[in-house]
Amino acid sequence: MKILGIDGSGLVASVAVVEDDNLVGEYTTGYKKTHSQTLLPMLDELKKMIELDLNTVDAIAVAAGPGSFTGLRIASATAKGLGLSLGCPIVSVPTVDALAFNLWGSDAMICPIMDARRGQVYTGLYRFDIDGNFKIERPQCAVDFHEIAEDINSRNPDTVTFLGDGVLVFKELIAELIKAPYKFAPAHLNRQHAASVATLGMLYYKNGECETAAEHRPEYLRLSQAERERLEKEGKA
Repeated sequence: MKILGIDGSGLVASVAVVEDDNLVGEYTTGYKKTHSQTLLPMLDELKKMIELDLNTVDAIAVAAGPGSFTGLRIASATAKGLGLSLGCPIVSVPTVDALAFNLWGSDAMICPIMDARRGQVYTGLYRFDIDGNFKIERPQCAVDFHEIAEDINSRNPDTVTFLGDGVLVFKELIAELIKAPYKFAPAHLNRQHAASVATLGMLYYKNGECETAAEHRPEYLRLSQAERERLEKEGKA
């Protein structure tokens, strides 16, 4: 089984191809360019490097959100366009789940945090059991950082590993609020990777969790800034 993974949900742009238990290729960059400039050229370069025939792809796994509204739209549009042209299904992989999956096999509680602005984070809580099964203890959500800190403390974990672009933003609050021992994921694991999206997407696909390209929509979890400002002007926020 061959899965194409795409992630444009955060500061990093990433594309990958996973075939069965083998990562065939991945192209990931966190440089200061927009995903509209990077994703398609990266995919084209990866395709050439691994001599990929897109018609052999069984499904396209895309980090479906939450995350950057613009980045999600670009990644989803790319996945939809490919899905429609190739006639293959889309697997919508929750962004925070895929980020946590970077740390497969960890014995710590895993807490990805993506900066959602206004003191909020996109986050969730995860573990891997003794057999390596991925366990979602708190599904991805958009909350104030104090709320997720309180949740972590109430669970009294032995150790917590934080990762994601929110680590730099909330590092001082982590030190102030988290009572359990904690650590931060290293550089090669602390941001989005399309290989994780593709691998997790393969598990979901095998469980029948997929949709057509026409059905696929990003999952924003909250209103965009423009929508919030409009509601504030209308006195509805």
